Amino acid sequence: MFSQNEVDKFNELAHEWWDVDGQFKTLHHINPVRVEFIQKHAKLHAKNLIDVGCGGGILAESLAKAGAKVTAIDLAPQSIEIAKLHLYESNLDINYECIEISEKSASMAESFDIVTCMEMLEHVPDPNYIIHECAKLLKPGGIAFFSTLNRNFQSYALGVIAAEYLLKIVPKGTHDYKKFITPAELRSILVKNGFEIIAINGMDYNPLTEQASVTSNVNINYMVACIKQC
Repeated sequence: MFSQNEVDKFNELAHEWWDVDGQFKTLHHINPVRVEFIQKHAKLHAKNLIDVGCGGGILAESLAKAGAKVTAIDLAPQSIEIAKLHLYESNLDINYECIEISEKSASMAESFDIVTCMEMLEHVPDPNYIIHECAKLLKPGGIAFFSTLNRNFQSYALGVIAAEYLLKIVPKGTHDYKKFITPAELRSILVKNGFEIIAINGMDYNPLTEQASVTSNVNINYMVACIKQC
């Protein structure tokens, strides 16, 4: 279950993925913070990890550099091709696939120690479906990481109006406020799919300094680490 409009949108921007001053520059800025959060709650060395909604591979490459055995999937074929091409520069070993998550979970159920699904849930029509399939991919006792945007006035003002129209740090139309997810809503979905939350943190981003940091404030962007119960 996916939105073709979302896939088309990211296909059109695929050439921008590895331009650190381009449309996805904010992802490059926040990526070290995402990796820091993941490494704090999971040992990556030699672990089988799947990155769901990998785009051009920004996070996947960082996780591979940290020692994980990375598979990365996305539905935008141009993004996957860009990710594969960038491996010629990074010399990393990552298995990129353009495949729907339910197809992957059907063939590789309970195959991964770690699942990452970052900056994706706010782009899909049914977050429960994605989380359900992520649970299928994960071994019992495995760790999953999700990040998304809270839904409130502050996140709308900063995540949409300021980010897309005033500061133009992300492309216009990147976010649909109606798809933002409150921490309470996400917790409910995770529990329903057999996850127990072990950590939740916000992510602060200063567009002037282009610096990001982990924070206790979950009003805008936030990240969750959770364990699949046996």
